[in-house]
Amino acid sequence: MNLPIPLLEVKNLKVDFHVSHGGLFRRQHSVLRAVADVSFHIKSGETLGLVGESGCGKSTTARAVLQLIKPTGGAVEFDGVNLVALKKETLRKARKNFQMIFQDPYASLNPRMTVGDIVAEPLKNFGVAKGKALEREVQDLLQRVGLNPRYIRRYPHEFSGGQRQRIGIARALALKPKLIVADEPVSALDVSIQAQILNLLLDLKGQFQLTYLFIAHDLAVVRHVSDHIAVMYYGKIVETAPSEEIYENPKHPYTQALLAASPIPDPEKEKSRRLQYQPLMGDVPSLMKPVPGCPFHTRCPYTMPVCKEVLPPLKEYTPGHKTACHLLEK
Repeated sequence: MNLPIPLLEVKNLKVDFHVSHGGLFRRQHSVLRAVADVSFHIKSGETLGLVGESGCGKSTTARAVLQLIKPTGGAVEFDGVNLVALKKETLRKARKNFQMIFQDPYASLNPRMTVGDIVAEPLKNFGVAKGKALEREVQDLLQRVGLNPRYIRRYPHEFSGGQRQRIGIARALALKPKLIVADEPVSALDVSIQAQILNLLLDLKGQFQLTYLFIAHDLAVVRHVSDHIAVMYYGKIVETAPSEEIYENPKHPYTQALLAASPIPDPEKEKSRRLQYQPLMGDVPSLMKPVPGCPFHTRCPYTMPVCKEVLPPLKEYTPGHKTACHLLEK
């Protein structure tokens, strides 16, 4: 029996940046590997939550998936087509099917354009609608994201942070894409507004039959929107499993530390979890000086000699649950 092709399949993705450093007369050039051999897939209609600390490579992965930056290696297959191999014009046409919601709702909106023009721009670029039909389409999109359709003549500075993010969501939905990459879409918002935006994204997922790649640094945020979760550290995926499995049975010490750092409203459960899991200590090592072996060994409370020498493979130790950790080999 042939299994259905995932809507998005990322295979061995690598992203390198060339960095110059040193003095004027002793200029040196190094290669910084921001994403190292990352693989995952998302089935149509599902949400994958990509979680990790700032600087772990989440946003770089997102931009490489959408070809906003070119990967150094690997493949990004969307609907069976490798986006990395597409030529410029073919890729431009393919972009209609995947869009992005950015972290900063103000920086992602042109302050000189009205809300109506911002949402209408992708529709104009692809010749989807014009004239009165275009205006009606824009008003409908604003209404779907919870904004008054009469606001089309206003400018971004006239809105609150949550309203601006709704405008960004409306723009992302304009071409009715199959996939939306949401890069920290609620991290810049107040807690009460975060809940509203998360609920909106869940509602829109059903209305538009969307598939999400949802990026966040807080495991508590992605729990309610994700079907599967991939935990990323130092440019690599260290654990992946169904959402509830990650919360109920985290296997990697880094995942456990992220859970311990995510507050929950029940004081007793919060105390129990903090006693159960070791808190995260220290800082992420510099990508300019790659760490041998497991990259987490410099912060892990369970480090063994093998951790300092051998990079653990991402292996499936229980059905559907993959982890990269030498502790599980004991």
